[in-house]
Amino acid sequence: MSAEFLTKSLTVLFGYAMPALECFKVIEQRPGRTDQLRFWCQYWIILVILVIFDEIAGALTSRIPMYSEVKLAFLVYLWYPQTRGTDIVYETFLRPLVMQYEPNIEERLRYLRANAGDIVIFYLKNFTERGYDLFLRALDYIRSQASRGSRSRRWFSFGGDRAERPSFVDDYVAGGGGSGDRRSTTRHRRPHNDY
Repeated sequence: MSAEFLTKSLTVLFGYAMPALECFKVIEQRPGRTDQLRFWCQYWIILVILVIFDEIAGALTSRIPMYSEVKLAFLVYLWYPQTRGTDIVYETFLRPLVMQYEPNIEERLRYLRANAGDIVIFYLKNFTERGYDLFLRALDYIRSQASRGSRSRRWFSFGGDRAERPSFVDDYVAGGGGSGDRRSTTRHRRPHNDY
């Protein structure tokens, strides 16, 4: 069992499964406690930001030694009852940052929601046009390579001039290399010079 697999398994268990179960228990309590709901909402917000960061900077974070282990320790720090790091991280770092840019973020999200259909159609149209153009260029390139006739194609083609084939092909054919029993064939080999 590799250390990476163990770390990922522990991250899933302690970073996702246990907090999800705790969040479920808080939601299902009668009557619900708003302070606990707030805590778990803050946790999931921080976790989503961490996942987005991992997706964007994945190539960079994979080169940091023990990044997965530090991430696991951070996730446990966030929800562990004695540390309750979620409150500290949310109130100290995340809340002031998001509050500063919230109007701009909200405006962009409203624009995206209103124009989502147009944006998707625009990208699909661009992708299909460019994809079709790229496909035609690839076919044109393959056709030009085939019409030039590469050397390896002439060697192994059924037709063509014997002068264009290398001598080992002629030697193999002359020795009966195409017949079923290979033990009975004699191959003509050129003398080998050992220096």
